[in-house]
Amino acid sequence: MKKLVALLFSLLLLGIDQLTKWIVVNTLSEISTYPLIQDVLHLTYVENRGMAFGLFPGEKWLLIGVTGVLLIGLAIVGVKEVFPGNMALFSIAAIVGGGVGNLIDRAFRGFVVDFVDFRLIHFWVFNFADSCICIGVLFFVISYLSREIKLEKEKRAKGQNNGRVSN
Repeated sequence: MKKLVALLFSLLLLGIDQLTKWIVVNTLSEISTYPLIQDVLHLTYVENRGMAFGLFPGEKWLLIGVTGVLLIGLAIVGVKEVFPGNMALFSIAAIVGGGVGNLIDRAFRGFVVDFVDFRLIHFWVFNFADSCICIGVLFFVISYLSREIKLEKEKRAKGQNNGRVSN
């Protein structure tokens, strides 16, 4: 059941991503940028023909292939629950949902639509899918590290108990 919910979560994120990009393409592509908070947060239409941070520009087919393979691998890891726990599963679902959103853009538009322009810190323009991927990775790392810490504590406790002599 939780795998079905994770799948639906991933599809929801994908739907939100595609809806926001559709809105941006149909409204911002003509005006280029719209300030929500002047010089802090703008909606800015950008066609990213590379990957994160504009790396590998013009390598559409390479990026599609690598992204596709990684997403299939992640989906398999999620389904097989290689990393147990709800946080790991839903983190993978967020990464896959965001990754598929950007993959759809790259395959059908030839570029990824970016639009969140956080100008306060002069960061790259990004989109909802990018946020899903980053947040998913963050929570996956937290899930993994917390599980490893828990296992290490259990291992130490078991080691201490094995060394005791009972009367």
